[in-house]
Amino acid sequence: MLTVGAVLSSTALLAGAIQVAAGTAQASPAPVAAQQRADLLAAAGGEAPSAARALGLGGQEKLVVKDAIVDADGTRHYRYERTYAGLPVLGGDLVVHTGAKGAVTVDRAVEGSIAPATLSPKLTAGQAAAGAKGAVQATVGIAKDADEPALTSVSKGGDAQLVVWAASGAPRLAYRTTVEGMRADGTPSSQLLVTDAATGELLSSHEQIQTTNATGTGYGVFDGTVTLTTNWTGSVYQLKDNTRGGMYTVDKNGTLYTDADNIWGNGLASNGQSAAVDAQFGAAKTWDYYKLVHGRNGIRNDGVGAYSKVHYGSNYVNAFWSDSCFCMTYGDGASNTHPLTAIDVAGHEMTHGVTSNTAGLNYSGESGGLNESTSDIFGTMVEFYANLATDTPDYLIGERLNLNGNGTPLRYMDKPSKDGASADYWSSTVGSKDVHYSSGVGNHFFYLLSEGSGAKTINGVSYNSPTYNGAAVTGIGRDKAAKIWYRALTVYMTSTTNYKAARTATLNAAKDLYGATSAEYTAVGKAWTAVNV
Repeated sequence: MLTVGAVLSSTALLAGAIQVAAGTAQASPAPVAAQQRADLLAAAGGEAPSAARALGLGGQEKLVVKDAIVDADGTRHYRYERTYAGLPVLGGDLVVHTGAKGAVTVDRAVEGSIAPATLSPKLTAGQAAAGAKGAVQATVGIAKDADEPALTSVSKGGDAQLVVWAASGAPRLAYRTTVEGMRADGTPSSQLLVTDAATGELLSSHEQIQTTNATGTGYGVFDGTVTLTTNWTGSVYQLKDNTRGGMYTVDKNGTLYTDADNIWGNGLASNGQSAAVDAQFGAAKTWDYYKLVHGRNGIRNDGVGAYSKVHYGSNYVNAFWSDSCFCMTYGDGASNTHPLTAIDVAGHEMTHGVTSNTAGLNYSGESGGLNESTSDIFGTMVEFYANLATDTPDYLIGERLNLNGNGTPLRYMDKPSKDGASADYWSSTVGSKDVHYSSGVGNHFFYLLSEGSGAKTINGVSYNSPTYNGAAVTGIGRDKAAKIWYRALTVYMTSTTNYKAARTATLNAAKDLYGATSAEYTAVGKAWTAVNV
């Protein structure tokens, strides 16, 4: 979720200036990588029973494979979720690491037994669903701040599913329920709630639609003259990219964009195709960054491209990513003239999808801050990767959006507290902050690891990053820092990872990539110490 205001509309682009690649239909990538991944997942699934026994899991516990990664030296990293007596265990996820020589280590979301005292619920599924719906109306239905507008309707109470809750406190039998509705600003809501199956106590509430909210009036920032890969049907061009998993862009009604001459938009917000160009280009650059830099084949790593929807709602000053539709949605902003289709919004929001399909960081407490900082980090890296003349890359979040009405960015990675709310350093209370502000600790770490401390100018932007202990930190460069964070996210972090565990995860990642005696490994430790972790 990235809080975003409306942004400045670019009117300097000339009609017909948008350039695209030839629209000849291109075949999807060869299925070799997909088959290899399927084989790897099958192997991980086949090893699940023996892994469960080796880990000392009880007879009612089973491991269900979620992801699998194999390093060049043959080291395997199998990510599993867990069931107990056939019920999903929330907080039971773990990663089994098997070295090339057979050494095995494990990262768990929680330690200890996950056996609940009983498997007999006192509440019925109907009572649990009704209670969850009531909890949403009583809590989410009241706007706590501008970033989370109130629900104006609850359209579906959902079905309650029995689960074992083990993410916090004593393991217990619980119900998991999805409650759907609509917020006051038009944003759809899909709340995932976990309630105690005996008492109805609310144990967890998680908004599954991660949004790019706006509270102010702004103007759209476009990507300028870009190259797009399109699809020729024999009669029209489609805004569909078969070279990137079939990703495509539709309008508010779900209609795929087509064109007769393969020239899309004119750079003006008044032209409906211009926002579609930005959305499609942002999705393409996010795909390219993850694939060419990290070897990730799409958001789910399955070669399937997400789709984008533009012109959503009416006067909708917002944008959001949703796992349920596997799509990005953009509103047109105030007066329907300022589409929120900036490149950093695309990178940030689609990274929520990557996080969901890897570590699955819970969207609350310190893990929620890490979830948000992960999106800020890789949204920034997509911006640097795209390197647009119309949007010079920087370490400022939402710098072109003017959310504050005075030209200042939404968040600062070099000194997060400059926004007036974000944390520069870890403290025992940081987990109680809104996740957009507790993310400051992770953002500050990443900046320090990338660029180091002190005053400097990068791409014309001045930064001055302090440290908690006053010690100077020397950066290793953003590319190495991003590779360390990505490996930590995909190999070591789990749903409950906090900042202390993130330090361990990134140190392990740095050791894997560069060695335990490397300058990069040492820098990771110093950067975390510099933010009091």
